[in-house]
Amino acid sequence: MAALRLAACATVAVQLCLVLSPSHSLRWLSDGKPESTAGHGHDSYRTAYHFHPANNWQDDPNGPMYHKGVYHLFYQYNPLGATWGNGTLSWGHSVSGDLVNWAALDNALDPTTHFDVNGCYSGSATTLPDGTPVMLYTGVNATLVQVQNVAFPKNASDPLLREWVKPSYNPVIPLPGDVLGRRFRDPSTAWLGRDGLWRVAVSAGFKDGTGSTLVYRSKDFRQWERNAEPLYSSGDAGMVECPDLFPVADPSVQKGLDFASRNDAAWHVLKLSVMATQQDYYVVGLYDDAADTFTFAGDNDCRTWQRFDYGHVYASKSFFDAGKKRRVLWSWANESDTEPDYVARGWAGVQTVPRKIWLASDGKQLLQWPIEEIASLRKTRVGLLGAEVNAGGMNEITGVAGSQADLEVVFDVPSLEAAENLGPNQLLDPQKLCEEKDASVRGGIGPFGLLVLASVDLQEHTAVFFRVFRHDGKYKVLMCTDLRRSTTRASVYKPPYGGFVNVDIEKDRSISLRTLVDHSVVESYGGSGRTVITARVYPEHAKTTGSRLLMFNNGTRVVKVAKLDAWEMKAAAMNGPTEGPTTAG
Repeated sequence: MAALRLAACATVAVQLCLVLSPSHSLRWLSDGKPESTAGHGHDSYRTAYHFHPANNWQDDPNGPMYHKGVYHLFYQYNPLGATWGNGTLSWGHSVSGDLVNWAALDNALDPTTHFDVNGCYSGSATTLPDGTPVMLYTGVNATLVQVQNVAFPKNASDPLLREWVKPSYNPVIPLPGDVLGRRFRDPSTAWLGRDGLWRVAVSAGFKDGTGSTLVYRSKDFRQWERNAEPLYSSGDAGMVECPDLFPVADPSVQKGLDFASRNDAAWHVLKLSVMATQQDYYVVGLYDDAADTFTFAGDNDCRTWQRFDYGHVYASKSFFDAGKKRRVLWSWANESDTEPDYVARGWAGVQTVPRKIWLASDGKQLLQWPIEEIASLRKTRVGLLGAEVNAGGMNEITGVAGSQADLEVVFDVPSLEAAENLGPNQLLDPQKLCEEKDASVRGGIGPFGLLVLASVDLQEHTAVFFRVFRHDGKYKVLMCTDLRRSTTRASVYKPPYGGFVNVDIEKDRSISLRTLVDHSVVESYGGSGRTVITARVYPEHAKTTGSRLLMFNNGTRVVKVAKLDAWEMKAAAMNGPTEGPTTAG
């Protein structure tokens, strides 16, 4: 382990000391002691800073919005238990001043009327020009048919928007005759066209098997007319849900856009959730404001598009944060263990941390990064500069709690000569490639990365890592999160996840990784947010002991750690009995 150098603390009050143990693991002494993670019992999987209600089931983020200095998250919620709750779904409602600490309010919408008596399903929030918010949501009526409804705040001057009114003239968009009764849902955030009419996108499954995203126009949110052409239509992917259409700014800036601030030439993103695969896909293209159509390069089968996340998330929803001029993405991460397990715990489902998203410099993909406010939870820090992780080496990161951490590391790859050759068919399925070339399979350049939520004996660990391949004279970087050794429990769904990272490793000779560890969530950002993988994990050792964090390199060539920062994370206020948030700064 040569050329080790201490990192300087942001506050120079405390120096970090490096100790090389007899087992050749790197250890840091820092300015604080990690909190013990032992003794959590059966609820050791409850997250500390990923959004969840106090109990019961949650899934789709529905109407995230910013109103009078307060952030709101509405979400699908079953107030009666920890399962999905057919016929009982409501809209939970929480508020925040910083998108990190949350206070729970009473449900915003419950199934109480003939047009939603069997459930208040997903929808979106739209802010009218006068600042009044309006909800569009799917109701399941008395005959189990899905229809689209509106709801307005009882008092729009209330920054907490505690009460909502559902007009008696609902539904405002009844079921079309050519659409299946249980395949018409999830209205998007509405947008205003240059002709002064509002538009909204709604998911529809046609009787002939086609999955479509329809567009409706209205001048008053009461009378809606369907556009002749859909925004998207294909018979390949089946039913597509939870549509999201939004403009993106020029790649030279990282700010977000709302429809009011876009210009006519602005690029737009269309995102769809595919019911059959339980995955989200998006594409960058051009939206025609006059015809209400969307054109893009590539296959019309949305399953070939890019993904926000190559792990375990679904039903993503973005909103424009007018306070900080950014677009923020929420995504639901469901449980991966069995229903009896999460029923016993009394809760199910978390949200990923809110992510800022913006257009990459190539104009073809979005970059994602945890919102800056997440850093407010950082406490104990350890750091390192200039270390080497030898071939077959493993270095431990100590000084922070292994179950509640934020890690940022930059790996330097001095040489690419040993990169393995990649066959053309292997490019098509990165998840399968992660399975075949997992962290235990020694390669040329990699696998190298992190082992998180690891037991003392390493019988349980989640590996987040990269491998570099050579294909057709160029280099490809694969990113994986492998769950197959994450727990000794046999009943848990624990696959490998994977995606390629769009970086020029030959030019840069480095790649970054940021991993958020939060008890049962491992959320990783590769290549400065070009590829993201979120996983749910359930290590048995976490019920009684703490977890380890390690760096590793199972390749045949040395990998350098140009920089590593690791923070222990404080717990956020998460929907406890509080008076409500302060307004955002």
